[in-house]
Amino acid sequence: MDFNLKKLTSDAGVFFTRAVQFTEEKLGSAEKTELDAHLENLIARADCTKNWTEKIFRQTEVLLQPNPSARIEEFFYEKLDKKIPSRTTNGELLGQYMLDAAKDFGPGTPYGSTLITVGEYQRRLGGAEREFLQTSAINFLTPLRNFLEGDWRTISKERRLLENRRLDLDICKARVKKAKQAEAKAAAEPDFQETRPRNYVLSASASALWSEEVDKAEQELRVAQTEFDRQAEVTRLLLEGISSTHVNHLRCLHEFVEAQATYYAQCHQYMQELQKELSSANSDMYPNSFASNVNPSTSASCPSPISSATLPGVSPPGLASTSTPGSAREPSGPLKIQDVQPPSTGHRKAKVLYDYDAHDTSELSLLADELITVYTVPGMDPDWLVGERGNQKGKLITVYTVPGMDPDWLVGERGNQKGKLITVYTVPGMDPDWLVGERGNQKGKVPVTYLELLS
Repeated sequence: MDFNLKKLTSDAGVFFTRAVQFTEEKLGSAEKTELDAHLENLIARADCTKNWTEKIFRQTEVLLQPNPSARIEEFFYEKLDKKIPSRTTNGELLGQYMLDAAKDFGPGTPYGSTLITVGEYQRRLGGAEREFLQTSAINFLTPLRNFLEGDWRTISKERRLLENRRLDLDICKARVKKAKQAEAKAAAEPDFQETRPRNYVLSASASALWSEEVDKAEQELRVAQTEFDRQAEVTRLLLEGISSTHVNHLRCLHEFVEAQATYYAQCHQYMQELQKELSSANSDMYPNSFASNVNPSTSASCPSPISSATLPGVSPPGLASTSTPGSAREPSGPLKIQDVQPPSTGHRKAKVLYDYDAHDTSELSLLADELITVYTVPGMDPDWLVGERGNQKGKLITVYTVPGMDPDWLVGERGNQKGKLITVYTVPGMDPDWLVGERGNQKGKVPVTYLELLS
């Protein structure tokens, strides 16, 4: 206990002396030993490496795990040296919700079967994300964390020790300087005017006492210089190891980019496969999934996404109908075209733009460039008109040209939605994601995703 008390007292004295030296250096009243330029450059480079590594590490954590609560939970598990529990990814959770919804809606229904397909692919995407997160954490985050919590802590500890050795060296230098000044003063102006014998003896031996003090201070200075040089060399070797740290982090960065590329390639592949499965499915399943529950008043603002390609040599039906039969009719039942009477006013002439073959007896077959009489009927869907040609009568969809627009384009109107129309058809052996499109004398391939195909 006595030894510990002495050591504590000694450490407190050293700490106080260093604090005084540090304060005097800051105030400019004491000299400071400067490190060599090479060591200063190594320290600056190490600080830069630490700061940017820490920023990259933190932001990578945010990228891989945006949820701050989850990051805090993982941090505590790591500090407690416990295994982090497996966490379901958002994609896997979404996929599971879709599969559960499909069970309630009925897996045999168009919507339910599509939910099952999409849900399975969402689970695959979630699995790919999980693998990416695990690979990135092992190959990229862990090396960065090991540097910050291992190598950098060692470097910081040796740098603090070097700073203490420098303060001790400067303290010894200041002590030697003060002792030499006192020795010179005592040798130049000895005090022989003292009247008391004791003071006379002390004055006569002052020069010898200061000489001993100078020798002692110089010996401490040599020891402090040796310790400082040794610690500077140790610190220099550690700081030069930053170059190997950069090489290691470069390798980890390549592995991180490779993991990202693999993950995004998997996601792209899954989405392409999903699109092909959806496009190859029966197109009739989409518009009628909940036809019995759809309010007829909303049919104009929510057009049916039914798709149907036109075969070569067949007139383009897309210009005459954009909805399934009955979707643009009144709730009371099919329109009886024979009972429709033309109004006394409001009928007008219209020029037919394309040939069209009627789908049923309520529609009117059309020939391009012929003139027909058209009019509206109260209560009828605004997307449709009633057309008459001689003694023939039937309904037809509204199609018209826009002034100032390319004459090779047409505009189709369905409710409050408008868009350009072109002729499209499929070719045997062609990728199902593509169609052949014609506009005037121009022809070329068109991706299906760029079109809203009309039936």
